Amino acid sequence: MKPEVCVKCAERIDGEVKIVRGDECIYCEGKLWKINRLASVILRDLSGYEFDTFVVGTRIEGSLKALEEYFAVYPEKSIKYEFNRLLGIEISKISGKKVNFEKPDVTVLYNPEKDDFEYSIRSLYISGRYIKRVRNISQTRWFCSYCGGKGCEMCNFAGKKYLSSVEELIAEPAVKVTDAKNAILHGSGREDVDARMLGRGRPFVLEIIYPKKRSIDLKSLEELIKKESENRVEVRSLEFTDEKMVRFLKTTPFKKKYRAKVRFERTIAEEELKKAVEKLSYEIINQRTPTRVEHRRADIVRRKKVYEIDILMHKNDIAVLEIVADSGLYIKELISGDEGRTSPSLTEFLCKAKVEKLDVIDIFDEV
Repeated sequence: MKPEVCVKCAERIDGEVKIVRGDECIYCEGKLWKINRLASVILRDLSGYEFDTFVVGTRIEGSLKALEEYFAVYPEKSIKYEFNRLLGIEISKISGKKVNFEKPDVTVLYNPEKDDFEYSIRSLYISGRYIKRVRNISQTRWFCSYCGGKGCEMCNFAGKKYLSSVEELIAEPAVKVTDAKNAILHGSGREDVDARMLGRGRPFVLEIIYPKKRSIDLKSLEELIKKESENRVEVRSLEFTDEKMVRFLKTTPFKKKYRAKVRFERTIAEEELKKAVEKLSYEIINQRTPTRVEHRRADIVRRKKVYEIDILMHKNDIAVLEIVADSGLYIKELISGDEGRTSPSLTEFLCKAKVEKLDVIDIFDEV
């Protein structure tokens, strides 16, 4: 018995067929004859989203998949290929949007078996540098370890260990102006909660999830973040970028410059401080994961280099040091020694010492 298919589907089937009307076709069930309607439905569904590029995909399942296998259709003749091609052409014709197979703003997935659509909106990526002017703000959202963010007595029912974060202070205004679902901060490393991030700021990428608006004024966003954070956080040099920048920031070990206020357990002579600093400069540091973070970091020994240490101020048992070191070197433990887990350390060369205040004052562009 010859398969009953429409003219459009007959072109894709090897062998003899019986030609019938589109709505009687056992293969496409007439849907290939309704491309204009399908494209109109897609554009109606996406009317709230700003986009320039798109791509169409088709999910073949159920009886349609069985027919594909039965007819042994070549890929370039498949109904999946035809839906992708015709829908792409029609959407471009109606809307003026362009097909982009590599990085489309919108991906449309059509299921002819169910006659429905799924949409994936590409994230919007914005790079820049952030400055954190106050202490005791975490870089990212830090959920309460007792309740996992649900809210409990330990966190005063806030669900978070810290009430605010750099991520929230940057993300919330960005979500507002793009009418997005959410936003995630990807930073080049992170500073301690009690440390400030000053100077030119820390490189970051903000990934904005499901944005409805894409062409936003980045200078206005910078001003809005500064205003809504009440000057606690400032962002600079915002630019549109892509997911490659996230990988670059996460994998590139930029050198960093720190300023640390150090207190010693006794009065230190200026000469002995200079000698200790000279010994520590240009030294390779063997640093086992610090005690204070070993519950959330792998317990390994890292080898990091200190490039230079300058004494900015010294009086009795207090010194202010400027330190340039490899990314990933824990500065507090470089000073304290962490009971021998970091060696050499300033404590090892002098006496027991600890960092009272710490600021990151530069993150270098070059590795």
